[in-house]
Amino acid sequence: MTALLVGLFGIGGALLRFAVDGWLAGYPSPRRHWPWATLLVNVAGSFVIGLSMGLTASFAPEWRSALATGFAGGLTTFSSWTTATVRLASERRYLAAVVNVLANLLLGLAAAWAGIAISGG
Repeated sequence: MTALLVGLFGIGGALLRFAVDGWLAGYPSPRRHWPWATLLVNVAGSFVIGLSMGLTASFAPEWRSALATGFAGGLTTFSSWTTATVRLASERRYLAAVVNVLANLLLGLAAAWAGIAISGG
């Protein structure tokens, strides 16, 4: 049952990530490419996992797995983040690469903390 819930919630997270990518692709930036969609889904996923720590504490463990591992895992993307960072560095946009690393890390930590704080976890 847990694996089925994780899979179903993972599909939802992956589809939401796909939608965010498509939505942000519709807004061309006058500046060079910046991985906004990746940053947005990673921060949102960190918040969801933090929130799930407190909100699902009284739920059955499979629901925590479904929300944190399934949904947030399907939503977030480590590989896109690292690839975007490597691409920025290969374009000699070193400051942008460092900002991308720090933004994902610091905003992700802040979002996870906020989720935990809000949920009372």
